[in-house]
Amino acid sequence: MDTDLQQLLTENVATVHVRENLERKLRSGRPLRVKMGFDPSAPDIHLGHYVGLKKMRQFQDLGHTIVVIIGDWTAQIGDPSGRSAQRKMLGPEEVKANAQTYLDQFFKVVDEERAEVRWQSSWFGSFDLADVLRLTSKFTVAQMLQRDDFEKRYAGGSPIGIVEFLYPLLQAYDSVAVQADVEMGGTDQTFNLLVGRDIQREMGQTPQDILTVPILVGLDGEIKMSKSLNNYVGIDEDANQMYGKLMSIPDTVIETYLRLVSDIPVTVIDELVQGMSGGFEHPRDVKDTLAADIVRIFHGDDAATHA
Repeated sequence: MDTDLQQLLTENVATVHVRENLERKLRSGRPLRVKMGFDPSAPDIHLGHYVGLKKMRQFQDLGHTIVVIIGDWTAQIGDPSGRSAQRKMLGPEEVKANAQTYLDQFFKVVDEERAEVRWQSSWFGSFDLADVLRLTSKFTVAQMLQRDDFEKRYAGGSPIGIVEFLYPLLQAYDSVAVQADVEMGGTDQTFNLLVGRDIQREMGQTPQDILTVPILVGLDGEIKMSKSLNNYVGIDEDANQMYGKLMSIPDTVIETYLRLVSDIPVTVIDELVQGMSGGFEHPRDVKDTLAADIVRIFHGDDAATHA
């Protein structure tokens, strides 16, 4: 396997399903349609999102088309992944405003010229009740309860809204609408991505392959980075704020941030990690290197020097 392909499928990748299929597609020379969806339930992109955006850019650099799904319908429901309670539904105007901010930030990382932006409303806007019933008929409640967070809520007696069951099906239908070859997402999205394969198969399409990226823990070092938990670093934050937040992370997650978010070469990261383990590198100095590198990515060399 050549170096670029090896990096694409292994560097900062949690799982690939089905790997042999994806390798075959990548070697075919055919430009693939690589889908990733974003629910603009909050207006800003943070470093947790950036992990996936970096991988999308890798696909682009190898000649593939990124299909960005703006979940203007599913954002009104709210993704139940990892949730212990039902999320508040958002209004369409709030979703639209958030989506525009998302796109402005998104294209700081991903090449706009090699991306296709699609809004869910362009297909769901014409859905009627018959379409919804046809879609829901392709999945069962028993299958939905295989999802870990639903299973826990059901076992614990916590309410699960019927509308939450619709979320994975709507996300899955996105893959049908754009004829996705590959779908990307965080590991917490695995169930939804697999549903996409099932729905494509049911509707006569070749099932997409799936690539998941690791979840970045937040500044607390414990829970997934999230704006709602205020443990995030936004990619639009000013250089000093970004630097200060990154210097506050626990020593235990320095290596994770180095590997998932920084542009520091792997060989250098290995040396820094070994240095911390051996007592030759002080964690604060390594955090300074990390923080400066991330500031440089989003604000340039001069800002990194003065942060």
